[in-house]
Amino acid sequence: MNWLEAASFALSLACVACNIRQNPLGWVFAIAGAGLYAIVFFEARLYGDAGLQLFFIGTSVFGLWQWLFGHMPDADAPLRPRRMDRRALAIAGAGWAGGYAMLAWFLSRHTNSDVPHIDAFLTAGSIVGQFALARKFIENWWIWLVVDALYIGLYLHKSLYLTAVLYALFVVMCVAGLRQWKQALAR
Repeated sequence: MNWLEAASFALSLACVACNIRQNPLGWVFAIAGAGLYAIVFFEARLYGDAGLQLFFIGTSVFGLWQWLFGHMPDADAPLRPRRMDRRALAIAGAGWAGGYAMLAWFLSRHTNSDVPHIDAFLTAGSIVGQFALARKFIENWWIWLVVDALYIGLYLHKSLYLTAVLYALFVVMCVAGLRQWKQALAR
């Protein structure tokens, strides 16, 4: 563990805590934490995760915009938690599968990653989860629950122990987020 990992840890916790409460400030914490984690993951040869952090910076700007200025489909109401319809679920599943296939191929052929398939699978899932979160789909919490639980093992394998603890906390926070967003959905 180094100071970059510790700072990334703190910023990431603040981000998810804000996301649970639907506080747009979480996106600001996400941008800062992702920038630092890009360096941490690159040094650990987790290139998919390093690139993912750069992607997170961009989607965090998108998420901040959506949460501040986005509207519900077919209404002029502010964006609020909602469920994915069948079409959105199919797009999310296809995006995850297609993203995995492309990233696994790239990481296997063009990097020295020792874990290209799990890195690709979790990176693709994280991309889908991030877009679902930005658009306030309640299913984002289920996606993150799966991804975060699997990341724990990957980070333990890479000796990123503090980050493994962070993702264990994320699993607990996903359950809390799911509960809070379900309550908001019921209103």
